[in-house]
Amino acid sequence: MILLAIDTSTDSAGLALVRDGKTLAEATWRCGQNHSVELLPRLTQLLNEAEIELKSVGCILVARGPGSYNGLRVGLSTAKGLAFSLDIPIIGVSSLELEARQHAQSDLPIAPVLNAGRGEIATALYRNKDSWQQLAPEHITTVEALGSEIKDKTLFCGEYATVIAGELKKRLKDKAVIAPPLPRRSSRMAELAKARLEAHDYDSPTTLQPLYLRRPAITKRRRP
Repeated sequence: MILLAIDTSTDSAGLALVRDGKTLAEATWRCGQNHSVELLPRLTQLLNEAEIELKSVGCILVARGPGSYNGLRVGLSTAKGLAFSLDIPIIGVSSLELEARQHAQSDLPIAPVLNAGRGEIATALYRNKDSWQQLAPEHITTVEALGSEIKDKTLFCGEYATVIAGELKKRLKDKAVIAPPLPRRSSRMAELAKARLEAHDYDSPTTLQPLYLRRPAITKRRRP
């Protein structure tokens, strides 16, 4: 089965085509807030490069957040539209878990970090010890609060981890290990979705929603 992975949860968007654990084609690019303009042309280009027709795709994998509100909206709507039109299953994957999985070779607990705005961060905690485990769920916090949450030496990863590296080191001292930023690999969604694929445990295109962790800020209407 050919899997199409879609990740638009950050300013770096990604697409991948995977079959039987082998990456057939993959693309990662900086798109800022231009997900809606760039996603489908990039998908067409990827399919052409891999010489694969869209109708050959058997399942859609999509990063469902947390992350950019605009990016998640575009990615989820595109993924759900493709699942409906092709009549194929869809599976949503945590954006934080996708980030953490790229450092699965580490023996340390892994804390992926995304900028949640308003001085806050989105994070979770994973560890690859005997098996891949989630130690703490996705949640919104602050760097200050995170300092009291972390009890053991921990690997912090993600683009935003390097931005707040100084503050993390200040609060956690040697407990904070900052991973060098790696290009996000959409193809790793296939690893995260493997058990669900084997169990035919799919999401519903009708009810699958982005994981925002909180509602978007709404600007109050100005009175005339």
